[in-house]
Amino acid sequence: MKNWQRNISFFIAGQMISFVGSLLVQYAIFWYINLETESGTILTIAIIASFMPLLIFSPIAGVLADKMNRKLLIVIADGTIALVTLITAILFSLGNIEIWMLIAVTVVRGIGQAIHGPAIGAAIPLMVPQDKLMRVQGIQSGIQSAFNVLGPIVAAILISWFSIGFLFYIDTVTAVIGVLTLLLLVTIPKHVNEDKPKTTNGIQDFVAGLKYVKTHSFLIPFFIYLFFVLILVSPVAFLSPLQVVRSFETYGDEVFRLTMVEVSFSLGMTIGALIVAWWGGFNNRIITAGIAISIMGFGVLMLGIVSNFYIYFAFMLMQGIVLPFYNTPMTVILQEQVDPAYMGRVTSISTMINSIAMPIGIAVFGPLADILDIEWLMIVSGGLMLVFGFLYFMNQPMMKAGVKPAKTKAL
Repeated sequence: MKNWQRNISFFIAGQMISFVGSLLVQYAIFWYINLETESGTILTIAIIASFMPLLIFSPIAGVLADKMNRKLLIVIADGTIALVTLITAILFSLGNIEIWMLIAVTVVRGIGQAIHGPAIGAAIPLMVPQDKLMRVQGIQSGIQSAFNVLGPIVAAILISWFSIGFLFYIDTVTAVIGVLTLLLLVTIPKHVNEDKPKTTNGIQDFVAGLKYVKTHSFLIPFFIYLFFVLILVSPVAFLSPLQVVRSFETYGDEVFRLTMVEVSFSLGMTIGALIVAWWGGFNNRIITAGIAISIMGFGVLMLGIVSNFYIYFAFMLMQGIVLPFYNTPMTVILQEQVDPAYMGRVTSISTMINSIAMPIGIAVFGPLADILDIEWLMIVSGGLMLVFGFLYFMNQPMMKAGVKPAKTKAL
């Protein structure tokens, strides 16, 4: 095993262990709020509280990732989340937990994740040869998707044996393991700005990042297309459970149907990510992403047409398989094409778009679901996704940026 392979393996292993704990806590928080309040309003507040830190703090996080030691930044973010999680676990043990405390914890964890994301995105290209990025991202995505399949099952089993608060102790332990793995076993090379004297403030640095995006012809359409695709994906992401409950009443009880759909999508993502890691996609990343979003558009359209639940299940499985063929090359294009000095800021812009587009999408399509049949929303959003799939092929700057780089020498 080459040095870079050993290094990135420890990095992914540590991050995935930490991710498992975070996933369990995510379920614990929202399940506890649901069980204790049975209030849609409070649950909405908690969901917004999880999104807002990503939107507000991502610009700061991007600047920090381009100026600070990225390894230290990841450790600080994970360490802070671990400390807050431990305090929450103790409050659960003492019986002093309140709903507002959990929402506050969600905000603090969201801030940590906002800092964590750009630092991770900017660190990986420093650790992996360019021509290996697609496979590494595919492997990481596959492992994460597999945990998404197992996460709710494991969480439900643990809660049946222990209290919900016990999951917070697990997350504390997994976060510590992730931090220690990073500190003791992983080397993240320095980036170009790390040792330079600080001559600008954070606002100037972020504005410089925006100017960088503006002066690179492929980045503006890249982010515009990403924004609209995320909005169009929101019906299948948020409304498919409601569609399953409303439209397939004769196919078993609600829990069975909802579980089948959730598992099918996550299982599909695991399969798709592993295929991406093995194959690597077409020589042009944009061709891979464009075909994927076109197939996804067709699949979403069919979710609005089919009336048999098991055919619906098959199309949800297909959606899961295809999604990594869009997400992975879109991530890798940034890692391959963006100047390392701006990687953190550009990644933070991508995070901001993700954190605002999906809420906009559900704000638009959610109320419509109470006026129109969800099937029509699926047909419209799927058809528009098909259109965007073709737009990817027609944009020459993006097509040019999507070409695989020449091989680099592995360490």
